[in-house]
Amino acid sequence: MKLWEEKDKKRNEIIDQFTVGKDRYYDTLLAKYDCKASIAHSKMLAKVNILSKNESDKLNKVLYEIIDEIKKGEFKIEDEFEDMHSKIEFVLIQKLGDLGKKIHTARSRNDQVLVAIQLFVKDELNSIKKEIHSLFNILIKLSEKYKSFIIPGYTHMQLAMPSSFGLWFSAYAETLIDDVISINNTLSIVDQNPLGSAAGYGTSFPIDRKSTTKSLNFSELKYNSLAAQISRGKIEKQTLSAISSISSTLSKFCMDICLYMGQDFNFISFPENLTTGSSIMPHKKNPDIFELIRGKCNIIQSLPNQINLLTTNLPSGYHREMQLTKAPLIESINEIKSCLKIFNHSIKKIIINKNIIDNPKYDYLFTVDSLNKWVMQGIPFRDAYKKMKLEIKNKNYIPIKKLKHTHIGSIGNLNLNDIKMKMKKYY
Repeated sequence: MKLWEEKDKKRNEIIDQFTVGKDRYYDTLLAKYDCKASIAHSKMLAKVNILSKNESDKLNKVLYEIIDEIKKGEFKIEDEFEDMHSKIEFVLIQKLGDLGKKIHTARSRNDQVLVAIQLFVKDELNSIKKEIHSLFNILIKLSEKYKSFIIPGYTHMQLAMPSSFGLWFSAYAETLIDDVISINNTLSIVDQNPLGSAAGYGTSFPIDRKSTTKSLNFSELKYNSLAAQISRGKIEKQTLSAISSISSTLSKFCMDICLYMGQDFNFISFPENLTTGSSIMPHKKNPDIFELIRGKCNIIQSLPNQINLLTTNLPSGYHREMQLTKAPLIESINEIKSCLKIFNHSIKKIIINKNIIDNPKYDYLFTVDSLNKWVMQGIPFRDAYKKMKLEIKNKNYIPIKKLKHTHIGSIGNLNLNDIKMKMKKYY
């Protein structure tokens, strides 16, 4: 149903289905925000005397009722409605008659969907930040608990130097701060009110856009009406980039976990109820959870490019391609929240192997520490390096496993309190 078309106009269902796509589903997730924006809009219209206060109150009463329906899961966008805007306006007209038709004064569906998306993204990004913060706290606790347990460090997948579980856990903890910063940067872009820009060229009505900015708790107004309109697509891409940053962290972490769970490494394990077996191999404990997180996060990392390809070289103004940005945006938000939730649940149950470096195959981890002691005794570094290489070649090398790493950020000085303060600064 298109509210602007004649009632007796025959619908072309094939065209309707193609142009609407999956928007009805995605709009059920955005409808609450469309109602909130309509409430702010009607209050503003009353403030500038386009509506009476009584009219605004009546409209808002019904809009709050719709929000309650949404919260209860009772709100539906039937096939006869094109989108959430049509359905919500239909309900207003059905309950309030001609008054319901006034809600669309001084706005367009273009700024309606913009403001709904931005309000949705604000809420969702803040929700994701909470999940990241929870994971951060888990990792800091694990780092503190296992800081003294040494594990091999690798470069090029070759034995490199001593690492520790404490260094490993806190590395990902601190990396999460970068992801929070990325979210914060995105929020500063999203937190600008586009309502009142209409179809991109404003309106002749004397509306008060600062009023709706305040009502909707936006920190800033997107002043230029066309700038507001052409931010569509850019906002989605920026949001997906922030989510991609988190996905990159989780994907790499999961790769480490899958590797370290393998029998050739045997650094860690998990309880059986967090792994899956094999239909024919009874010994198997497969890291399915972490493999799926890795896969989902890798898919998410491709989505900013999808938005980029979708919106590249479009001229200013609205174009229907913009509708296609909803799917990757909403699906990626749902996926990353799901991944963070299950990862948080699982990682705190990790079981570590506390005697890893007792295996002689890890003896070469300590070559650098040994030659550094020679350097401290006055031997030039290059000479010490050659001396160690010769000892290894002649099979005279004996590892000295007593470690003393003291600099900031080393295995012996993790600076967990400083990392916690850094997170507090940005969270």
